[in-house]
Amino acid sequence: MREQDLEKRGMELMEIEVKIRALMMDPNSGTPIIILKDIESDTMLPIWVGAYEANAIALEIEKIAPPRPMTHDLLRNLIIELGMQVERVVVTSLRDNTFFAIIEMRTSDGNPMILDSRPSDAIALALRADCPIYVDMEVIKASRNSVPTQEGEEPAISEEEWPDVIGEAGDLPM
Repeated sequence: MREQDLEKRGMELMEIEVKIRALMMDPNSGTPIIILKDIESDTMLPIWVGAYEANAIALEIEKIAPPRPMTHDLLRNLIIELGMQVERVVVTSLRDNTFFAIIEMRTSDGNPMILDSRPSDAIALALRADCPIYVDMEVIKASRNSVPTQEGEEPAISEEEWPDVIGEAGDLPM
């Protein structure tokens, strides 16, 4: 749906693939932050998320299986049982300091399906479905918190600034 609309208008999709670089606590507000990093550059995008969603992401990163399925596990299981596949998730926009995302899926007969989502839920599902995560370049441009760095320049977000990192300091496994 989205690609066809853009193609009709003669526009090109400008998205970058990202990985989770870190999951940490904002030292000022105590709110969890997901740091997404462009796989081809040092550009990073922090997204503030809720504690529940951060926990769901952390459990999957650490490969800790809860005794019963959590909400994102239930969603993944439902998608699989319906014969569908999650193809990718995309952080699509930033409006009024709120990020928006979509989950792109394919039905068993090959039809695309797109669901609106919060980025944190989309990312938690992407980890469980082992699918790529993308960010629209306009989101990077619109976010005054994005951290584009050039070769030899220190990123604005450093490990000293953000001491409460969950997981490894490097790119986290998916």
